[in-house]
Amino acid sequence: MKAVQFDTHGDRDVIEYGEFPDPEPDRGEVLVDVKAGALNHLDIWTRRGMPGIDLEMPHIPGSDAAGVVDAVGEDVTRFEPGDRVAVSAGVSCGECEFCRHGEESLCPSFHIIGEHVRGVHAELAAVPAENLVPVPSGVDWEVAGSASLVFQTAWRMLQTRADIEAGEKVLVLGASGGVGHAAVQIADHAGCEVFATASSEEKLSHAEACGADHVIDYETNDFAEEIAEQTGRRGVDVVVDHVGEATYPDSLKSMANGGRLVTCGATTGPNPDAGLNRIFWNQLSVIGSTMATPGEVDDVLELVWDGTFEPHVRKTLPMSEAARAHEMIENREGFGKVVVKPDSEL
Repeated sequence: MKAVQFDTHGDRDVIEYGEFPDPEPDRGEVLVDVKAGALNHLDIWTRRGMPGIDLEMPHIPGSDAAGVVDAVGEDVTRFEPGDRVAVSAGVSCGECEFCRHGEESLCPSFHIIGEHVRGVHAELAAVPAENLVPVPSGVDWEVAGSASLVFQTAWRMLQTRADIEAGEKVLVLGASGGVGHAAVQIADHAGCEVFATASSEEKLSHAEACGADHVIDYETNDFAEEIAEQTGRRGVDVVVDHVGEATYPDSLKSMANGGRLVTCGATTGPNPDAGLNRIFWNQLSVIGSTMATPGEVDDVLELVWDGTFEPHVRKTLPMSEAARAHEMIENREGFGKVVVKPDSEL
């Protein structure tokens, strides 16, 4: 088969699209004929290299993909050849105290396909059956291959960890990105008043199309001051901040007393000033969130499959142009998801 791969960490020039041995599914795995997959910012960090993660090289990136079941391992009963499936990338042990209580993403051995182990941006991928969800026949491959990671992440952040309620004010930072545009749609669907930040008129219009009630250009405006002005100095109930050091202080400033900040990442750095004085005096909550449980994945993807939520695709490229796809993510070109397809599918 052909696969996107790299054999050392580095810049985009380490990415190749070439021959790789066909995977053989283990007893509990499914061999998927990949039709489409999407990039996430996680793919950029994985390519560059992250402390504490020692990858088997060459590494195949990619945490999102969808396709047709080609073969199944002898212990697999949920799927059979010909089924349409999408990948849900979070892998847990299934046996620890957290897994037994339905909190798989808290599993001590939790890891992500494409980040910690080889991913799915290839013509074929062997995936544990537990990490696949059925895809209805009417769903386009670009949608099926780009929804799982960002929508499950945003769903758990808002619905489970922040426990949003109708009528609350929710601020979504980076609303034109993958998690951001999913979070805007989820908060809007829940009946919240949604504030969103982005860096251009085009991206702000995209955020409004996703359901934002108020938009702020963070390149030309201090978003904390804008939130104060637009809320009568009250602030918002919930902030979705996956940006990190660059935005965290203003995220705290934007929160109403008793508000919640929920984070799933830190693309600009993981170690901002904690702001403990503001946290204890205003009785704020800073909440971490990672991926989702299988039940949460099922819940949110049902709303993608029926069209309630939509992963916006900014560009579809052949896998042989994966380096260009990485460039689009790194340079924040456009909005929504970047999809790659095996060259044989185009």
